[in-house]
Amino acid sequence: MENNVICVKWGTKFGPEYVNRLYKMVEKNITVPHRFVCFTDEPEGIVEGVEIRPFNKLDDSGLPEKAWKKLGLFTDQLADLKGRALFLDLDVVIMKNIDEFFEVPGEFVIIKDWDFEDDIIGNSSVFRFEVNKHKDIIENFYKEGKDIRKRYKNEQAFLSHQMKNKGILSYWDKSWCVSFKRNCLRPFPLNFFQVPKEPVEAKILVFHGRPNPEQAYEGFMGKGGLRYVKPTKWLDKYWEHK
Repeated sequence: MENNVICVKWGTKFGPEYVNRLYKMVEKNITVPHRFVCFTDEPEGIVEGVEIRPFNKLDDSGLPEKAWKKLGLFTDQLADLKGRALFLDLDVVIMKNIDEFFEVPGEFVIIKDWDFEDDIIGNSSVFRFEVNKHKDIIENFYKEGKDIRKRYKNEQAFLSHQMKNKGILSYWDKSWCVSFKRNCLRPFPLNFFQVPKEPVEAKILVFHGRPNPEQAYEGFMGKGGLRYVKPTKWLDKYWEHK
């Protein structure tokens, strides 16, 4: 089965440098044959070696979170890709070899979300699926219409429940993908004196919300001053900050 590593760049939240960083980290940390594909309508500045494909439009009007557009990956017209696709958010940091993300069994595998321990919800920063086999996800999205927010907080909640209903929802080993906010930040008031912990056993470090990798590297002060992050320079080992 063919292996694909894919990402999506839309809007102005992330510049091409995020695609380029992700591409370099993947190529440094993978040995299985694969393609690296970025779905975007703005290819300017993206380095050679990244395959550019147009992103399938999703009518998410009326839904405030732009992440709903990510569901466009489940159309049955995913360019010329075949086999399995490992999706990575642009702001993840790859710390170790990721071959096992293609080796673990399962039709759909996702992070178990740290904020919903008592629910089935996954975090869609890192997930793997079989290309062109989930047209029903899009059909059900449109059936829900704008009322979808009454049942699901965001796209990853909707996606998790859809895959659960299909009987194919599974999760990565919890040590593979760790949260910078949940697993690295020091508790108050130690965060003012100690650099965030380096999760040396993890394969992928996930940044969801703030701080993002750039903010963590330079140092960050959240609202109210409680979520203070000392400059996290150990990110240099894995991620190019410039």
